[in-house]
Amino acid sequence: MPLAPPQVAATSDGSLVMADRAHPAALRDYVALTKPRLSAVVLFTTAVGSWAAGASPLQRISLLALLGTTIAVAGAQTLNCYLERDLDGLMFRTRNRPLPAGRVEPRSALAFGCAVSAISIPTLYFGTNALTAALGALALFSYVFVYTPMKTRSAWALGVGAIPGALPPLMGWTAVTGRLDAGGLALFAIMFLWQLPHFIAIALTLKQDYARAGMKTVPEVVGDRGARVQAALYTALLVPVSLALVPLHVAGRGYGVAAIALGAVFLGWSLLGLRRDPGPRWSRVEFLLSLVYLTGLFGALGLRG
Repeated sequence: MPLAPPQVAATSDGSLVMADRAHPAALRDYVALTKPRLSAVVLFTTAVGSWAAGASPLQRISLLALLGTTIAVAGAQTLNCYLERDLDGLMFRTRNRPLPAGRVEPRSALAFGCAVSAISIPTLYFGTNALTAALGALALFSYVFVYTPMKTRSAWALGVGAIPGALPPLMGWTAVTGRLDAGGLALFAIMFLWQLPHFIAIALTLKQDYARAGMKTVPEVVGDRGARVQAALYTALLVPVSLALVPLHVAGRGYGVAAIALGAVFLGWSLLGLRRDPGPRWSRVEFLLSLVYLTGLFGALGLRG
């Protein structure tokens, strides 16, 4: 769909400045700043955490955990868009986002991101507990102030960014239990390890786009084959960690069967990446399989038997 041109308004001295568009287009742009598709993943994994801890998804504590975590992620993503607006303008996949496309003023996005972020931690604190609020603050701070600037400096940003990405299911768990324990930490570890091959697959698929913006991705630093080796290694670690939920009595035998089957398919395809030249199709399938794996794995937590 063609982009609407940015609107301008005259200031008191006669100069022209960009003006945010009228509703409803402006509302859609502010929602886009929060990256709603990512927020949907956060909602899902947070709900899984509270469900695994024994709470119904419709219980008050679960709903408040979902609300606070989603607000925190929305604030973090908006601030990420603000900080990376120039880099987003260099990449084909992000150049039509509201800030690089000129549909939202940077100062407006900054104010919006700060306001949303400021609301999120009190929501978690008063809606759930202090531990969950602290985890939310950690996720927000590490994503915005550590991971975001690190992306153009080091490929280690992958592991750093996986920390805030793995916190939502743990926050769902702690909202219900009020403590850090083995079950919640196992959910955190699963989500942490899952993100590594998932984002390596994305980096391989969009390697030229990331290079255009100066992003230090794993494929750029260690090469395509080195990146595929890392993806296979992380997936090999992910499969046994996913099975830890069974002896921890977080999941039942049905989940264990599903985890083995899903893990075998995901790991099998990851190992195929170790061939000399698997072609560009490998990274695209790896990305899609990672989504199927996570959805199926966390969905199987509902199998109590």
